[in-house]
Amino acid sequence: MGSKKERTREHILEVSYRLFAKNGFNKVTMKDICEATNLSRGGLYSHFSSTRELFEAILEKINQKDEMNFQEEMERGISATEILKNALVLMEDEMNHPEDSLSLAMYEYAGSVETDLMDHFNKIGEYKWTALIEYGIARGEFRNVNVSEIVNIILYAYQGVRMWSRIVNMTSEVFASITNHIKKQLIKEW
Repeated sequence: MGSKKERTREHILEVSYRLFAKNGFNKVTMKDICEATNLSRGGLYSHFSSTRELFEAILEKINQKDEMNFQEEMERGISATEILKNALVLMEDEMNHPEDSLSLAMYEYAGSVETDLMDHFNKIGEYKWTALIEYGIARGEFRNVNVSEIVNIILYAYQGVRMWSRIVNMTSEVFASITNHIKKQLIKEW
């Protein structure tokens, strides 16, 4: 299970994730995190020196944990259609839970901190989706589409919905329409 220090760090990350998802990046303070985690200031600061460092650790953890690791599935020869459908189920589930979204916090973070971290994560997303779509085309499962165009639609429609669903009531039908559109654009047999 790890050392007490590792467990405390994980607890801080989990609790802070919920705070950032609920309040955004700019409204969360180290004092808020101390109160929510029941840690003293010294206890918290022994793990993280600022909300920026803490938020970046959350983003890095999310990136490492990425449930949409297409590369491993492609190397195992799994159908591109199956990989896509599984990824879209995850995306649709995330869109259905705006309360868990860090989109607002990421937007605020990017606007208040000098860093190219968001560009870095975006490039990872572009690379991952491009590889999957090219894999599907090469296997004859996907239509021969403009890959960068469909990657843009996937990434930015998803992030847009994650952001807007925080301020506009959206139904699961809206989310399904987005994922169905992606399937129609890509899957030959759809």
